[in-house]
Amino acid sequence: MTGPAGAWRWTKPCWRRTATSIGSASCRAGRTARPAIAEGQAMPDPRIALITGGAGAIGLATARRLARDGIVPALVDRDAAALDAAVAALHAETGLPVLGIHADLVDRDAPRAVMDRIEAECGRLDCLVNNAGLSRARRIGEVDLADWDAVIAVNLTAPMLLAQESLRFWQRQRAGSIVNIASRVWLSGAGPAYTASKAGLVGLTRSLAVQLGPLGVTVNAVAPSYLRTGFNFAGGEEAQRRAEDEHIRIGVLDRIGTPEDVAGAIAFLCSPDARFVTGEVIHVCGGAQLAARPQDPAIADGSAR
Repeated sequence: MTGPAGAWRWTKPCWRRTATSIGSASCRAGRTARPAIAEGQAMPDPRIALITGGAGAIGLATARRLARDGIVPALVDRDAAALDAAVAALHAETGLPVLGIHADLVDRDAPRAVMDRIEAECGRLDCLVNNAGLSRARRIGEVDLADWDAVIAVNLTAPMLLAQESLRFWQRQRAGSIVNIASRVWLSGAGPAYTASKAGLVGLTRSLAVQLGPLGVTVNAVAPSYLRTGFNFAGGEEAQRRAEDEHIRIGVLDRIGTPEDVAGAIAFLCSPDARFVTGEVIHVCGGAQLAARPQDPAIADGSAR
């Protein structure tokens, strides 16, 4: 990846398969720490997680959480500056190699290019987290077709294409996991394009669970409610306050969710503990999925993550 002068950059990791090579001169500082094993014992490659929208609040929290489990994160984002900052921060915090891929998932050629890069740099893929999201909060009479197309492209078409392109890994590895980030609004409704894309993503999740199950791949969705993230700040401080108050009211745990709450659910679905969980939607909503949609249209349209 490219970045500002002095920024940490990914170089292809020099992971080795036997203990004799661990700590060798060819391995650069900051690479993944590996547990001690007997001389000559085979060592599995580290697991790789691809996270779209990786420089955003949920994406970065997820990368941090997966890194705690020794999973190497690869981040995709359309904001090059934010991506560079996220990669540098993650490497500094974890010591893991972190791959940053600058791509705009509105472009239908981007998913193939992303997976080509993962193939070239990592050689495997264990977790695909379809987190990138786009929202255009409009009433039906105001929906612009260009906005509709962009939201569907990022929120629904890109996850399908990324799953399709990831087949090259699943067919070789016979194991893996996909986690699609949906939203509570697939149940409650909000802006037409966003709601349609997230409901469609739940349907795609179930379809892929059936089709990829024979390859040993689990496919699940995580559906957050309103979170305190930059994704929801566009309406200003007053709109933010009203939205938070409303979502605390309709939930049952008396607080707003955090990116770390969502990251914990994603980490579970990427872990061996979830190997027999597939086709599910986990609502990380503090119980808000049990309530009706907020009555204020501005709040409802901002109820996406």
